[in-house]
Amino acid sequence: MCGQNWTLHGADDFPPYIAIILTGHIMAPVIIELGLNSALPAWAMMLIVASLALVLIGSILQPAKGGVIALQWWLGLNGFAGKAGRDEAAPR
Repeated sequence: MCGQNWTLHGADDFPPYIAIILTGHIMAPVIIELGLNSALPAWAMMLIVASLALVLIGSILQPAKGGVIALQWWLGLNGFAGKAGRDEAAPR
């Protein structure tokens, strides 16, 4: 940890949306294959799917938030924009 204060740079609800969309797209083929090619009982398949979905959501959420904050920085949004006149007044 670098000690940077990120409280002024909120990513709001966008990272969970990204994590849910990615998890859904990753899990859809897994669920289809388990349903078509498995001799497991339904409760075991649901347990596997729910566990895998929770692990995926948990592992994607933090990088998604970092990506959203990086995008805000790249675009100069949400407090990342420089102060007016700062660049023009700086000597070169």
